[in-house]
Amino acid sequence: MHFRLSNSKTFKLRLPSIFGNHMVLQRGQVIPIWGLSAPTAYVTVSFHGDTASAMADIQGNWAVELGPYPEGGPYTLKVESGNTKMDFKDVLIGEVWLASGQSNMEMSLNSVQNGYEETQNANFPQIRLFQAPLVADSEPQFTCGGSWAPCSPATVAGFSAVAYFFGRELHQRYNVPIGLIESAWGGTPAESWTSLEVLEENPVFESILERVPDPDEDLPAKMQEWEVAHKLWEQEARLKDPGDKGYPLGFAQPDFDDSNWETMNLPGPFDTNTPQLLIDGAVWFRTKVSIPQEWEGESLALSLGAIDDFDSTYYDNVQVGATGPETPNSWMTPRHYTIPGGLVHAGEATIAVRVFDEAAQGGFTGHPNDMYLTLEDGGDRISLAGEWRFYVEYSRKHSEVPLEPPCPGWNSWTPSGLYNAMINPLIPYAIKGAIWYQGESNADRAYQYRTLFPTMITNWRDDWEQGDFPFYWVQLANFGVRNSDPVESDWAELREAQSMTLDLPNTGQAVTIDIGDEVDIHPKNKQDVGKRLALIAMAQAYGEDDIVYSGPAYHTMTVEGNKATITFAHADGGLCVNDGRPVTGFAIAGEDRIFHWAQAKISGEQVIVSCDQVPNPIAVRYGWSGNPDVNLYNRSGLPASPFRTDDWKGVTFGKQ
Repeated sequence: MHFRLSNSKTFKLRLPSIFGNHMVLQRGQVIPIWGLSAPTAYVTVSFHGDTASAMADIQGNWAVELGPYPEGGPYTLKVESGNTKMDFKDVLIGEVWLASGQSNMEMSLNSVQNGYEETQNANFPQIRLFQAPLVADSEPQFTCGGSWAPCSPATVAGFSAVAYFFGRELHQRYNVPIGLIESAWGGTPAESWTSLEVLEENPVFESILERVPDPDEDLPAKMQEWEVAHKLWEQEARLKDPGDKGYPLGFAQPDFDDSNWETMNLPGPFDTNTPQLLIDGAVWFRTKVSIPQEWEGESLALSLGAIDDFDSTYYDNVQVGATGPETPNSWMTPRHYTIPGGLVHAGEATIAVRVFDEAAQGGFTGHPNDMYLTLEDGGDRISLAGEWRFYVEYSRKHSEVPLEPPCPGWNSWTPSGLYNAMINPLIPYAIKGAIWYQGESNADRAYQYRTLFPTMITNWRDDWEQGDFPFYWVQLANFGVRNSDPVESDWAELREAQSMTLDLPNTGQAVTIDIGDEVDIHPKNKQDVGKRLALIAMAQAYGEDDIVYSGPAYHTMTVEGNKATITFAHADGGLCVNDGRPVTGFAIAGEDRIFHWAQAKISGEQVIVSCDQVPNPIAVRYGWSGNPDVNLYNRSGLPASPFRTDDWKGVTFGKQ
């Protein structure tokens, strides 16, 4: 059984935090149970009528195996050593899935489309949730913190939306307990989730290893000092809000003179709209809105979209809402506030928002359609997207607290740091499989990802010692400016690297090229993401052979004259478009390697591609950009995956 030996000198009976009340244990598989105790002490584990014992080694590590068992529960897991007894209650046996990746996996349920309704309806006591805290470390850790909880509106609001929708699909289809383990951190690259020893085995990763900090004996003390100073700075700066104070700092007052403030188009983060605002601190935004006569005295609904990180929002100098660090994933949580009818008068009103950015990108990060004012009961909307005035109230650059922690240091971008702190503590907890949503942070090194991604998957499988357990991922969604001509694209190359990883056994890919958002890297439609991942699991992990789980995937190309014929796997009895237009998104090139938009025609399970400007085609591409205009599907409503038939060096070739 694989688990990292601990150097702990504790003599107290301990288990990793992944074991706890309300947990789900994997049905139909051997269940490892492990922990720490006094050296050479005997530990006895009892569950479901079975008992297993082991003697701890000289460092106090012990492990036993139980099962396998069918689904059921609730049960109690008992662990004893000497005079110490631990009882884990309300334990279910069912299906356990690990959900990992970066921000699109971390994105919470309350942040997605219809998030409030989805959260309020999330009463599934047999779905259990475990959320690993966000921690990086230089050494593999024994435990990670976190605890299990039954799924309810109170526990799921800040939980991974993709994981929840995936688990809900499985629970409703198979009527078995579902355990969901979220271990995800926004903005992180795949190398952070891969063990150092595995990275060191491959020379392809030499440039990655250069980012591993040299040992620093004083680093823990330096880190603690920085964390204390940073927290004090954050608290003092965030709480010195002058919004409702008198002149000269009454920034929320309707008659405050903001004529000397600069302007910014919202939504948009600071550093996108105004590059000089690469700051952490407080930035004020103000706008005027004309309230119609029929709204006077009526309560209004104010929507501002997501704001990174915190906000205090005012309507005519009265605070009507605020979101702070007590809100999980506040940086991606849409703001919805109520303006009481007593404040609402016909004519001009002032909306002021103080945005406090704790670190990294900050500002309004939602969609223009997310910014509006309307009656609380619905109806016509007044758009708030567009030009606002802004003023930098307070910046970290005015503080003595450094922006970054002491260097060298271990953070979410440090190779192996998240594997050590957020994956290793889960190994070898019995799981059915893993789902993964990540790649944005590796897009500029997509060629390297061809090796890195399958290496990470193999690393996990080897360490779990459960064989080639199911591993399914989300291909990057459409995002960014739509190009008028065929282009090279790092995001397209990253999608290609993801598709190439399907060569590993027992893998699957959910294509989302049709449900992204050109202005929001965190698209709100996570329901379809979860469903598409669940389709793969139903077909592959649970053996439902009649389920169509993939959209069309490139298979072969043949050329005859000026026409290229593309055949597809997973055509599901025939190809189609979803919008009534001719097939879009295909480009074709000849010997000059210059791509031109092509005419494309569906013929059964094939697409015939041609272009008058390319009499002798040698290469075809489909959906080859960050945000392509594509409409090819199979008859089960699943989109075709972007692809290319050439292997010409792309824009990320050689980038390390």
